[in-house]
Amino acid sequence: MGSSDWDALRKQARHLENDIDLKLIAFNKVGTGSSSLNSGGAADTSPLLGDHVFESLSLEIEQMLDQLSNINERMAEIPGTGAAVMHVLQRHREILHGYRQEYLKIQANHTTRMEREELLRGSGLGGTTSPSTSGLSRRDMYLKENTHLHNSSSMVNDQISIAMETKEHLTSQRQHMKRFQTRMHDISHRFPLISSLIQRINIRKRRESLILGGVIGVCTILLLLYAFH
Repeated sequence: MGSSDWDALRKQARHLENDIDLKLIAFNKVGTGSSSLNSGGAADTSPLLGDHVFESLSLEIEQMLDQLSNINERMAEIPGTGAAVMHVLQRHREILHGYRQEYLKIQANHTTRMEREELLRGSGLGGTTSPSTSGLSRRDMYLKENTHLHNSSSMVNDQISIAMETKEHLTSQRQHMKRFQTRMHDISHRFPLISSLIQRINIRKRRESLILGGVIGVCTILLLLYAFH
């Protein structure tokens, strides 16, 4: 597996994270009963959506979290190409951990709310709205939105880090190409000097060959004259 597999898995992880984010918002509304606050004073003790919807969302979110965890593990099995890749993978793991914590928190709040409603019904105060219920729901929603903004800011920072590392890599490659071009230019300037030197050596060799041939010819003539006389 290579970079194409990494990109495909990362796209799946982002898409699944967005889906989980939306599911958690709906899950939180069902768990806290905040979706029915406008229906009257008995909204806190009579949620707009039934418990079967809460259980269905709970099961669906669990499956999505397991799927996201599996995608993160598959991403971790792909050989990394730098610190930026490991940073992005670590960020996906942190997002998954945050979603799990949010999921468990919503479940715990829902359980606490249901127990409180049972106590209110048992004491005959089922129609009384707890003064802190709506405030708690709003506070939880504000915290949720703040978490989303923080996650988005972190993802933007990750993208900026990757872009900066890519820029540094391209700058380094450009410098290497400039040094290579400079060396090639120097070699091209040196070639005429080497060619001129070779030509001089060849001319000297030819001259020496001619001189040696002349000496051999003269010696041969002298030997022949001596032999005939």
